[in-house]
Amino acid sequence: MSAFPPPFAEPQWSAAAPELLQLGGVEDEPSLRADAARNRARLLEAAARLVAEHGAAGVTMEAVATAANVGKGTVFRRFGDRTGLLTALLDHSEKKFQAAFLSGPAPLGPGAPPVDRLRAFGRAMLRRSVDELDLQLAAEPSPNRRFSVPPRVVARGHVTLLLRQAVPGADSELLSHTLMGYLSPVLIHHLTRQCGMPLERLETGWDDLVDRVTGRPAVGLSG
Repeated sequence: MSAFPPPFAEPQWSAAAPELLQLGGVEDEPSLRADAARNRARLLEAAARLVAEHGAAGVTMEAVATAANVGKGTVFRRFGDRTGLLTALLDHSEKKFQAAFLSGPAPLGPGAPPVDRLRAFGRAMLRRSVDELDLQLAAEPSPNRRFSVPPRVVARGHVTLLLRQAVPGADSELLSHTLMGYLSPVLIHHLTRQCGMPLERLETGWDDLVDRVTGRPAVGLSG
């Protein structure tokens, strides 16, 4: 019998699970006309490029309209204001990421050994956070909600499931908090922008952490 308490109940995931990530009052794309859905996706992709190139401060309604080659009024009609646009952008990004690790190709998606999926998950999350760090920091929940917002519940549940498969008998729930702490946007901001660490070092450190937690031979790191 395991010495650890029973793990928390995991959400019942399916290919439709990304719909859990609706962050605001944005209407779902399936309910839109096909042309409106395409226009909305094009606006969000343009906004995502602006975030990657200029940070969240570079995302204005005017800039998105210019980048998407539409009138500014179109952006306002679709998202209401800048806050609505940023909320929709983060929601769009979360859904794409969740779909990738729940049902996308291996090793991030199903079909690879659990340790390989853990490695791929962390690396993908690190890259995504670096690309949209300002946006994620702006949306960082307050301390009393930090661990209960739907995107983090789903991500940590995924890590817990993979840990349970990789290291049976371990306290996978607590270990998942340890691994997710490494992927915190606040820590990534500190390490990359305040300490000047390159993304490659964070990725190597993630692999090393996963290997040590799961009992694989550890990879030596240069200080």
